[in-house]
Amino acid sequence: MTEQPVYSTLGFSDEEWGLLTGLPLAVLTAASAAESDGTRRTLAEGAAGLEAVSAGREGASPLVTLVAQEVVSRAGDPEAGEELPLISPEDPEAYTADVLGRATQAAALLRGKVDEGEAGAYGHWLVSIAEQVVTAAPSGGMLGIGGDLVTEPERRFRDALAKALQD
Repeated sequence: MTEQPVYSTLGFSDEEWGLLTGLPLAVLTAASAAESDGTRRTLAEGAAGLEAVSAGREGASPLVTLVAQEVVSRAGDPEAGEELPLISPEDPEAYTADVLGRATQAAALLRGKVDEGEAGAYGHWLVSIAEQVVTAAPSGGMLGIGGDLVTEPERRFRDALAKALQD
């Protein structure tokens, strides 16, 4: 007899679980790609995003905890000094549109599968990942001085994500 994956006991198919576990890093990448920042800032954004993903392991939501545990097991644990590879989508606008579409799908999926609190916690967690990324490193300015903490493209992505997730 084979043991069922934890997510199937929660009522999720492989495809549905893939959507839920794929979104946190996709959100991180899309938030970082919203503004072209250069390598140093992009690395800082990735580190901040991975910290936010990792923090989900200690939340009150069992769903967020399970998703975060799986994502960290695949992507790396910042507490162990692991870092994400630098990922830059070739077409940031198309990538962002795809991520927002998947976020809308995830919100609809969760509305049908879990209670409102769990769905809300998942959405809020994803928006908090985007927030951590877009506030990790100011854009513009010279030699790291000045610039905008959150640029208009970053703000637009974060707000569109919150709307897609109804957070």
